[in-house]
Amino acid sequence: MDATGIAEAMRAQDRRRFLPREVADEHHRDVPLPIGFGQTNSQPSTVADMMTLLEPFPGMRVLDVGSGSGWTSAILGELGGPGSEVFAVELIPGLVERARAALTQPWVRVHQARPGVLGLPEYGPYDRILVSAMGDALPEELVVQLAEGGVMVAPWRDVMHRVRRTRGELEVTDHGGYRFVPLRHTRF
Repeated sequence: MDATGIAEAMRAQDRRRFLPREVADEHHRDVPLPIGFGQTNSQPSTVADMMTLLEPFPGMRVLDVGSGSGWTSAILGELGGPGSEVFAVELIPGLVERARAALTQPWVRVHQARPGVLGLPEYGPYDRILVSAMGDALPEELVVQLAEGGVMVAPWRDVMHRVRRTRGELEVTDHGGYRFVPLRHTRF
């Protein structure tokens, strides 16, 4: 998916719908916005960068870890279309409920994260995995959920990484410095 297709998907899933009323008027700003519970809705340029690195495609099975407001999940649903399956996972119950209320695509489902379990291994493997919270190292628990030929985009140690699985081998590339809220419920 090219940058134009990603920009169109982001416009189609209006950021305002995923923001609390008190910050919704700031939806156009390229900054992270607070969504409560100490969490943020990532700035649009960061989301666009992550989507580009992820290489989404129609009909993909994708896992969105740390889905927060549900905005990235909705964008992934837009990019994948009705033939795709988007599995979003979020730790904070209040954000899970808000995201479920904001989402309109039946192929995008938000799951409550289980403490000590990273991702949703029972639904894998996934063609794509997007992680929107900062870890300390390569999230091995997610690597095993990645399908052959799959791509994961995840930040750790303040750097955005793309991980591609090819014939069981991992190719990990660095894509610049980023800041995210910490990924709190995992062991990585």
